[in-house]
Order: sequence, then C-alpha cells, then structure tokens
Amino acid sequence: QVHLAESGGGLAQAGGSLRLSCAASGRYPMSWFCQAPGKEREFVAAISWSGGSTYYSDSVKGRFTISRDNAKNTVYLQMNSLKLEDTAVYYCAAAEPDHALLVATPKSVDYWGKGTLVTVST
Repeated sequence: QVHLAESGGGLAQAGGSLRLSCAASGRYPMSWFCQAPGKEREFVAAISWSGGSTYYSDSVKGRFTISRDNAKNTVYLQMNSLKLEDTAVYYCAAAEPDHALLVATPKSVDYWGKGTLVTVST
C-alpha cells in the first residue's frame, strides 16, 4: 500500500552538498538510513509525521537536515559538508503512525524505499 521512491543521489565532492527526496503516499513518521558495502544499515535521520520532531545520528548532526512537506507528500534530506565516509546507499523509510513518533532503528521500519546511491569523492 505504501510506496517510497528516493531520488537525488549521485556524485558529489567532499565538502559539497546533495539533497535527497523521498516521495511518500501518506503522513508517516519517516527516516533516512544508509548502508555502505560490507556494513549494516545505519540510522541517519528521522522526522515525525508532523515534522515537529527530528532526530539525527551523531555522525551527521550539524551537517544533514531532514524535513518534510506533507502537502507534497515528500521528505527531504539536505546533505551538506559531505565527507568521503558518507558514501553509501541511502534509503527512505516509513512506519505506520500508530507505531512510533520517530523511527530510528531498522526494526521499527514498516516500509523501505529501494535506495539511492550517494558517492562522495575527493
């Protein structure tokens, strides 16, 4: 029933910026996760269904900003000051609103996007 579609990934220089978008079908609490080759999927950022609450991993806090436009059914991840270690596939994720205010663990996710690749180079 819920389809998530990420876009905006690509190549960026270290210190540069990218903006990821995720089209969603409803006002769900949503998150971004990332997964690099050989590593487990990791939490990046979360936002409540209303957009009033956000939460970030320590590694991206101060550099990335999660936001949403519920009128457009879209969640965003503004990625600034990119680092080489940010290179990963980034996944949009959502949970049923009755399950959680913020979704910060993979086990809390009800729906996953297919991912968009972010590659940061020197």
